Amino acid sequence: MKIAPNTVVTLTYELRIDHAEGDLVERVEATEPFVFLFGTDSLLPDFEDNLLGKEASNGFAFAITADKGYGLHTEEAIIEVPRSVFDTDNEQDASEVLFAGNFLTLVDQDGNPMRGKVVEAGDEVVIMDFNHPLAGKGLHFTGEVLSVREASGEELAHGHVHGSGGHHH
Repeated sequence: MKIAPNTVVTLTYELRIDHAEGDLVERVEATEPFVFLFGTDSLLPDFEDNLLGKEASNGFAFAITADKGYGLHTEEAIIEVPRSVFDTDNEQDASEVLFAGNFLTLVDQDGNPMRGKVVEAGDEVVIMDFNHPLAGKGLHFTGEVLSVREASGEELAHGHVHGSGGHHH
């Protein structure tokens, strides 16, 4: 069976920055493969486009440019947040989490979670970078398709894979 919309795909891969010899970001091996429902718009479109039509045992290697991956790094995504936002009533001191390089999840005015990295923590203001960690970076994937099968009606209705490697209800 070939990878197509409404199929469940199981694969391994290595993700590297820019090219096949770039810095390793992630390795997914056969012992804990990546299993997903193809065609649900939950993955990068170029990732799926490069897998379309492949079958079990097919290898793959492809690159995705930064603008088609996690976007370009923008200065608009780096903002100053009043330190008072981090004041809580619990016993944890904000200084325990407010240090350069730490990732925190904040909630915007509409209740949407936003993950950002602390760039600098001052006495009055905390500078946060809400760019995706891979923004501005080209992505290079190499891997192998382990299996492809038709998605069940329940998986299609729920929009995700059930069972081994997928979601369990």
